[in-house]
Amino acid sequence: MLLKILGRYLKPYWPLLVAVGVFQLAQSLASLYLPSLNADIVDNGIAKGDVPHIFTVGVIMLGITVLQVACAITAVYFGAKVAMSLGRDLRGGIFHTVSEFSEREVSQFGAPSLITRTTNDVQQVQMVVLMTCTLFVSAPMLAIGGVIMALQQDVGLSWLMAVSIPVLLVAVGGIMSRMVPLFRLMQKRIDKVNLVLREQLTGIRVIRAFVRERHETDRFASANADLTETAVSAGRLFALMFPVVMLVMNVSSVAVIWFGGIRVGEGDIQVGTLMAFLQYLIQILMGVMMATFMGILLPRAAVSADRIGEVLETKTSVVMPKNPVTEVTEVGTVEFLDATFQYPGAEEPVLKNLTFAARPGRTTAIIGSTGSGKTTLVNLLPRLFDVTGGSVLVDGVDVRELDPDLLWSLIGLVPQKPYLFSGTVASNLRYGKPDATDEELWEALDIAQAKDFVLEMENGLDAEISQGGTNVSGGQRQRLAIARALVKKPEIYVFDDSFSALDTGTDARLRHALARKVHGATMIIVAQRVSTIIDADQIIVLENGEIVGIGTHEELNESNTTYAEIVSSQLTAEEAL
Repeated sequence: MLLKILGRYLKPYWPLLVAVGVFQLAQSLASLYLPSLNADIVDNGIAKGDVPHIFTVGVIMLGITVLQVACAITAVYFGAKVAMSLGRDLRGGIFHTVSEFSEREVSQFGAPSLITRTTNDVQQVQMVVLMTCTLFVSAPMLAIGGVIMALQQDVGLSWLMAVSIPVLLVAVGGIMSRMVPLFRLMQKRIDKVNLVLREQLTGIRVIRAFVRERHETDRFASANADLTETAVSAGRLFALMFPVVMLVMNVSSVAVIWFGGIRVGEGDIQVGTLMAFLQYLIQILMGVMMATFMGILLPRAAVSADRIGEVLETKTSVVMPKNPVTEVTEVGTVEFLDATFQYPGAEEPVLKNLTFAARPGRTTAIIGSTGSGKTTLVNLLPRLFDVTGGSVLVDGVDVRELDPDLLWSLIGLVPQKPYLFSGTVASNLRYGKPDATDEELWEALDIAQAKDFVLEMENGLDAEISQGGTNVSGGQRQRLAIARALVKKPEIYVFDDSFSALDTGTDARLRHALARKVHGATMIIVAQRVSTIIDADQIIVLENGEIVGIGTHEELNESNTTYAEIVSSQLTAEEAL
């Protein structure tokens, strides 16, 4: 999967990668040439007292060193540019894929895991690309070129390379084989820490209300300890890697000096040749060590790439139409025809054979007990889910055939849990209509019964809103979410229990304002309170995912047992009349 991702996302950067390879090659050739010049100075300069030769070769060595440094800096610069660009593109690709997911796929992965995959996992892949751009050419060049150059200096000592290199590879391979499962487990435990932390930050009020700080502290400590345990295990293996490499390198160096000294004493080689051979052996082992460092990064990057690949290769259950309908003739008509929805693996459908229609200028209300499928029903309309049976039509066209942008432009959805983005009141209200004027914003706020409290806020429309709208009350957050939908001026309004945080007086005033100002639109209201829907033109009663009654309040109160039970549990006899 790592190679697949790199092949896909590195295509635009092949020219830079070639440049990196060229500069690494020049750097490696310079490194391989320097020991032979050093040997030349010792054998032909120092040994013979030839100062001009020493000076000449020394200047050449200095020039090659400067070239080597310049090539190294340039290679690292281009390599960093490629790696950072890859990280940017990979994060963008994950975000684009996730943005097309239905709620089913988002729930399948979980928000904490998706965040980890977009940040930490991408960082692991990015790091291995950076190190590859830095070492990919130089490491094998130093290892292979060093062997060739060392053999040119003295074949008699070559058996030391034949022993030290395999020993190093076997030791490193054994350590790496144990690190892969630890890295896989580590990423999962990072997901767990993110999950617990996100829940605690989001649910801080509940935690404090139920005095569960100690429990949540212990819960986080447990997840943190598990991650630490895995990280320490991986760290121990990581720490073992370099001592093993250095041990092999130092023992090999001692062996070269020992046996090379014997050959110098016997007159088989010169001192400069021995020094060059020792430098080449060190370069060979350094090349292996750099490859080893790559080997340390690769297992974790491979695990991260697998996790990223899972996201990128997951297909959304909400499939985009091949030939989308981009224009509609009817205005605001919604029809459910034998609509059925069942979660994958579930024994029973959540919604069963729902058939009804919502018309422009009319209010359709949906009521039922908790778990009856009300929210799932309205989620089928903007295609947060797709029906598993039957169809949902908007303006006479199946929503699965409509152009997504057209479909979403027709619908103004106020979700059950309204969410506000960090910014200002105005930026939140303009979310669905960026070019809305201030007059339009104030009109929407007036209808949503939010004008008064926004006027009281410092800076009015420019008042700051924190992430999630946590600096305003639940009722204010609901009214701002309703105003946001009103600014959009869609053909179809969907209010998913959007008045639950409002007092009855505000609820009544808001409904009257809606009836007066947006009377030509189709309005679908999901509610728990009967008082919210008592004036609806059509009330649909859901029970266990099935429609058990359709009619007005008066009709259902007289003829439908389920609705009558809901009414009797909420309203007095006088209010029900």
